[in-house]
Amino acid sequence: MPSSSRIYSAALVVIGDEILSGRTQDKNIAQVATWLQVQGIRLKEVRVVPDDTPAIVEAVNTLRARHDYLFTTGGIGPTHDDITVDAIAEALGVPVIVHPQARAILEGYYETRGGLNEARLRMARTPEGASLIPNRYTGAPGIRAGNVFIMAGVPSIAAGMLDALSGQLEGGAPLLSETVGCWVGESDVADLLRETEQAFATCQIGSYPFWAEGRGGANFVIRSVSADDLAACTRALVEGLAALDKPAIAGGI
Repeated sequence: MPSSSRIYSAALVVIGDEILSGRTQDKNIAQVATWLQVQGIRLKEVRVVPDDTPAIVEAVNTLRARHDYLFTTGGIGPTHDDITVDAIAEALGVPVIVHPQARAILEGYYETRGGLNEARLRMARTPEGASLIPNRYTGAPGIRAGNVFIMAGVPSIAAGMLDALSGQLEGGAPLLSETVGCWVGESDVADLLRETEQAFATCQIGSYPFWAEGRGGANFVIRSVSADDLAACTRALVEGLAALDKPAIAGGI
């Protein structure tokens, strides 16, 4: 079968005792599933596992072999119980290192935030041979090790990491995008963005606020593998902004 007709698949491992205890309600399953759909890749399997090394190792090794891609969320923070990196390194049969690029990123981020202490340096640890996934929110990057993508458990941070990976995965359908800008506060159009995205299942809208010329604005990037759906979603967003008396600027600001 030619690769162009093969459907690429992915799995997700959600890691954390707090998910299994019910203390925290997971939001990453829905957002990873939606993001993968927009990429043209099918989420076929999800597991929720505790902060337990053998459980993580078993899930990672089973699912990375069964699917083209494996995503994990949770357990990559600065505390002693954030064991995901160590467990995945064990699964891959490689040591854990302090990634020099990750260390430099964290040094820059924490320079005005009290400095890089031992706990924060934990977030620069990766399986040997891994590359980084940018994190525009808190500096600490996600990690790509082979076909395994290790991401934060905090949904907003995981969303930023997914955004950085948009259009980057082999086997996904070609990802198309349109950008519109608007002089509007992001919070003022949160409902419009959510409702517009929900109306177009194959589309995803990224919001990028900025401050310029003494006022706030945002650029909105609409992505889809369908040109028709992309055009319809963009049109709906532009019309929604116009209805709020906030005209859109094609191509962004």
